[in-house]
Amino acid sequence: SCKVFFAKDPLKIVRAQGQYMFDEKGEKYLDCINNVAHVGHSHPYVIKAATKQMELLNTNSRFLHDSLVQYAQRLTATLPEKLSVCYLVNSGSEANDLALRLARQYRGHQDVITLE
Repeated sequence: SCKVFFAKDPLKIVRAQGQYMFDEKGEKYLDCINNVAHVGHSHPYVIKAATKQMELLNTNSRFLHDSLVQYAQRLTATLPEKLSVCYLVNSGSEANDLALRLARQYRGHQDVITLE
């Protein structure tokens, strides 16, 4: 039930820089899928920050760590009071699962409508 984006002629991506990805033949593709709109691939600031963090600790949000609390405080300080709670998750799938569980708990309904 899981479909590949390019089933007939799959892309073999070997590297990326900025907003572009490159296949094994050197063809350049604009990446409109992988959240690169934020900072792009191979961004020096992100690489430096990630390297610094991985030298200290490399885990996700399942364990408590002061940096998670500090990030949540910095984030909520930019938002209205109604948006003062953070749920830190590991992926979009976890975010969707949490959103469904919260909605079901709040409303007491189990039905879901989705768009394909």
